[in-house]
Amino acid sequence: MIINKSHPLKGSITIPGDKSISHRAIMLGALAKGRTEVNNFLMGDDCLSTISCFKKLGISIDVDIVKQKVIIQGEGLDGLKCPDSILDVGNSGTTIRLLSGILCGQSFPSTITGDSSIQKRPMGRIIDPLVMMGADIRSIANNDCAPLQINSTCTLKTNNTSIQRDYQIDDTGKLKGIHYHSPVASAQVKSCVLLAGLYADGETQVTEPALSRNHTELMLSEFGAKISRFENTIRLEPRPFLTARNINIPGDISSAAYFIVAALIIPNSELLIKNVGINPTRDGILKVCHMMGADITLENIKYNGGEQSADILIRHSNLKGIEISGKIIPTLIDEIPIIAVLSCFAEGKTIIRDAEELKVKESNRIEEIVRNLSNMGADIIATDDGMIINGGRPLHGTVIDSKMDHRIAMAFTIAAMASHGSTTILNPECVNISYPYFYDVAKTVSDRYS
Repeated sequence: MIINKSHPLKGSITIPGDKSISHRAIMLGALAKGRTEVNNFLMGDDCLSTISCFKKLGISIDVDIVKQKVIIQGEGLDGLKCPDSILDVGNSGTTIRLLSGILCGQSFPSTITGDSSIQKRPMGRIIDPLVMMGADIRSIANNDCAPLQINSTCTLKTNNTSIQRDYQIDDTGKLKGIHYHSPVASAQVKSCVLLAGLYADGETQVTEPALSRNHTELMLSEFGAKISRFENTIRLEPRPFLTARNINIPGDISSAAYFIVAALIIPNSELLIKNVGINPTRDGILKVCHMMGADITLENIKYNGGEQSADILIRHSNLKGIEISGKIIPTLIDEIPIIAVLSCFAEGKTIIRDAEELKVKESNRIEEIVRNLSNMGADIIATDDGMIINGGRPLHGTVIDSKMDHRIAMAFTIAAMASHGSTTILNPECVNISYPYFYDVAKTVSDRYS
């Protein structure tokens, strides 16, 4: 994809449905009794992988790509069936970590894996608490990575990608409720433990060092689970009766972030992004922009299913460098690549700390951000847990290897739109993981790339 310097961004756009909420809607819709209808579902590759896995687990799911609607015929907590093949999550870390918690509560064996990137990402962070709960889960390669084998005390035979229905297990509900003190503020870890806790024999609690995104808790409550929070501790009662319900998903703020930044750094831009989720555990990007002096206004604020959304009006702004660290990091961890781009157009120094988690995403994002921005002319250095950016230097076009990381590809597309010359993005199709039609939207608002 070849991208040139953009005209001012004008007009209004809508953003695809929130990826985190889309994943959870499929999972809880499957575990609830009855028909769940999900509107504005994200038809990205990751979320389609979640649908594929639950279909293999015996759940009927109808997908209308044109209307961005999904209908799930939920079978209840104990309604999943033994899959006939290995569960493949593709590139989705959310799918493998959350689904592993659910699978540990089942009465059948399963094996779950993903692509080469997933097979390098750390799964020990979910294996450890699940084992504490009494789960039978292990890394097949003994490296704390996928593929993962679950309930393997059942006789599990594999033939290529097929799992034979040859197993024997006493009963379900062998998990026990625990109070897990997570060493990282991770919504995936927290959600994995809570979803396993649905099948436990007592209350499950998770305490985090900082509050991570809370979509799982909100949706569990909407479906009928008894769940509560005190400070950074979440409590869940086991074996709830989950009831199907309709879900309207707001636009994904992580996807909106790219065009928020584009409008802020491209002179004379004024852009309205409609119906964006502004959940307080996800709105760190907005807080950072305001701290840097951004002209951003929230309009038409509303609530649906516990989630808050708004239209976001963004105008080009003169920005200043700031320090970003501590408890705000979990609320914007996916947005750090585009925040780094934003920081290059701010006057003064921006310091990003406490972001070690970036090293174990689809790529080592600290490394990729620093290398690519340096190649574009930025004054940036990596640190052990983040980066330091001295803003105000003009950027120029270059060749960007996305490393098949969707957030790197999109962040550097926006950097290119605000830079002199032409930039080539290699493997741009990786954006389909979270934002299908991203380049079409970029073309609509800028009309200057080919």
